[in-house]
Amino acid sequence: MNNREIVQKLWNLCNVLRDDGITYHQYVTELTYLLFLKMMKETGREYIIPEAYRWDSLVTKSGIELKDHYQQLLLALGKEENELLKQIYTDAASNIREPKNLEKIIQSINSLDWYNAKQEGLGDLYEGLLEKNANEVKSGAGQYFTPRPLIEVIVELVNPQPGERCHDPAAGTFGFMIAADRHVRKQTDDYFDLSQEEIEFQKYKAFSGVELVRDTHRLAVMNALLHDIHGEIVLGDTLSSLGESLKNYDVILTNPPFGTKKGGERATRTDFTFMTSNKQLNFLQHIYRALKPNGKARAAVVVPDNVLFEGGVGADIRRDLMDKCELHTILRLPTGIFYAQGVKTNVLFFTRGTSDVGNTKEVWVYDLRTNMPSFGKRNPLTKEHFADFINAYTAEDRHQVQDERWNVFTREEIAKKGDSLDIGLIADESLSIYENLPDPIDSAEEAVEKLELAISLLNEVIAELKAVEQPNSYQPSNNTLKVAETPEVLKK
Repeated sequence: MNNREIVQKLWNLCNVLRDDGITYHQYVTELTYLLFLKMMKETGREYIIPEAYRWDSLVTKSGIELKDHYQQLLLALGKEENELLKQIYTDAASNIREPKNLEKIIQSINSLDWYNAKQEGLGDLYEGLLEKNANEVKSGAGQYFTPRPLIEVIVELVNPQPGERCHDPAAGTFGFMIAADRHVRKQTDDYFDLSQEEIEFQKYKAFSGVELVRDTHRLAVMNALLHDIHGEIVLGDTLSSLGESLKNYDVILTNPPFGTKKGGERATRTDFTFMTSNKQLNFLQHIYRALKPNGKARAAVVVPDNVLFEGGVGADIRRDLMDKCELHTILRLPTGIFYAQGVKTNVLFFTRGTSDVGNTKEVWVYDLRTNMPSFGKRNPLTKEHFADFINAYTAEDRHQVQDERWNVFTREEIAKKGDSLDIGLIADESLSIYENLPDPIDSAEEAVEKLELAISLLNEVIAELKAVEQPNSYQPSNNTLKVAETPEVLKK
């Protein structure tokens, strides 16, 4: 079996857990607990795990004994002194209620072709699972999963080098840093061109990040481990006082979370010049301040459209960005490439100056949004879609590029627009408003998935109510709702 087939087989096991009411995201977290033990065995690193809780201790048990042992294992490993075990298992809890389901997953993992998986790369296998999770509407995981083709293009253009400190202040599953590591390895013959000291730096210090959500942090740690990256991934909030010490990076690559801080609160940072509850504006402010002021440190950050045009503090932060950095490129991204169809996003590329004033002279904008096809499951975004943008970005003389999507604006022109960066979109040649609507099949599939989830939740409520009414005689009803049996009006 190749990695793609293994990923599909592991993903299909999620169906086993439907009756336990487990979500896709919970399933990936559950798989992480189990895969970590199996992969430690496969890679000869089981010595970090107490013998009583190694992989084989799960394979040899069944039924209630297995479930009890597994729960004890999660609790015990979360209290271990080993930092890696602590990061994976702190506050770990199983959502699997049925022992037979747990046993089936363990046996299925045990029977996979791990020799081939190791040959192809365990990290690639795990990333395949994360991508599956992000592509499921029901999981909601797309909010922290940046499309891989976009990550690859950003990393290629920012071009991290050996010896540079790279960072992601909103790390998600660590995808940007893993791609940056892969990029450096490609330039150095998988690090064989480097000295031992340089290799140690790359593995243990070059790539770091911060992630706020504990379950996502677990996935990031696991992802980094399987790619042989051992840099610090902090569980915490970059927009808190923690972020004040995160500075002097050579490269920052990130896709910060969208939305406002919970309850509309402002960031709890004492070092910010401009105070706002807008998360993306705060992250942007953090990023350009965290770069080394050496004229070489650079960043690429994914932001929603509102960051480009929001007035008041938003304009102040954009002005400060263009003063402290050379904001040289804005990529206007297509809609539909993230988990929510209507989200409009952009990539800002900038380099920190050696002074704090007047670094931006002109801004180039590439419109990859207007008159573009509708992206979704049936028409996924690929690296080929970025080919013309890459040519324009890397051109020796950008003024010589002949591409209607590629336009330049001087700093003076931007100032006349109130320092709004909502610029560079070309004329929409669509013959009909319907051409820019989401793919109807994708929309229909999404609606069915949401309906199935609602029915599943209703069935759980019905079961619980019946159990309360008849605690000693409850049996599953034959009247369980199914999509096919829903009223015609609901189907429509």
